[in-house]
Amino acid sequence: MVDITVRDETIDLTEPVMIEGLPGVGLVGKIATDHIINQLDMRYFGDITGGELPPVALFEGPDPDVKPPIRLFADEEHDVLALRSDVPVSAVNTPTFAAELTVWLDELNTTPVYLSGFPSVQEPEAVPTVYGVTTGEADQMLADADITPPVGSGMISGPAGALLSHARDRGLDSLGLIVETDPRYPDPQGARVLIDEGINPLTGLNVDTSPLVEQAEEIISQREELAQRMQKADRHESSQTSSVDMY
Repeated sequence: MVDITVRDETIDLTEPVMIEGLPGVGLVGKIATDHIINQLDMRYFGDITGGELPPVALFEGPDPDVKPPIRLFADEEHDVLALRSDVPVSAVNTPTFAAELTVWLDELNTTPVYLSGFPSVQEPEAVPTVYGVTTGEADQMLADADITPPVGSGMISGPAGALLSHARDRGLDSLGLIVETDPRYPDPQGARVLIDEGINPLTGLNVDTSPLVEQAEEIISQREELAQRMQKADRHESSQTSSVDMY
């Protein structure tokens, strides 16, 4: 059983878009989501606990109140939700987590945007490419944002894959953004492109990504331990996209 609890009932959302930032390959989704939360100064909206999710207590100075590691943030002005996680969702808990979060998002009339990295070791000056996939009737949103689907066949695993699968099974609108990323390190460059070419045009936001470039070394240093853990994680624990093309 996974519990999703709203902590601030004063926040009024209409038909929000939710940006999902669970840790995955290259940590691109987490870095992008954390950056958006900080740039928009989003408010703490709620949290997700229970099941096999780690029962750890998170503290963020100077606030003395501890919080769970998976939290929801909201921005009323832009009608946006963001899911921030400082821990991966275990393979044991992924199906329950995905199923119950999907039901809750549907009840809130939310269109979720799930984020995944496609492992690709690139030259330092290369600009990663962003692709998009959809469920339900979200194709037009992808087209309006000028985001193209992947050229070949592939598979999205981990929490993002499970969440997209549950949305498809229920006939709900959802989107998945896939960005090329170096799986060996935290990837602020991939996160920047994910925001600039994916999240901003999809949501109508105008999030400044220059700090991701300016603070790249600091971000990599802060996230290195989590990135190493995600490299060793089971594919059902780490959101990532792989190719299944047959030759």
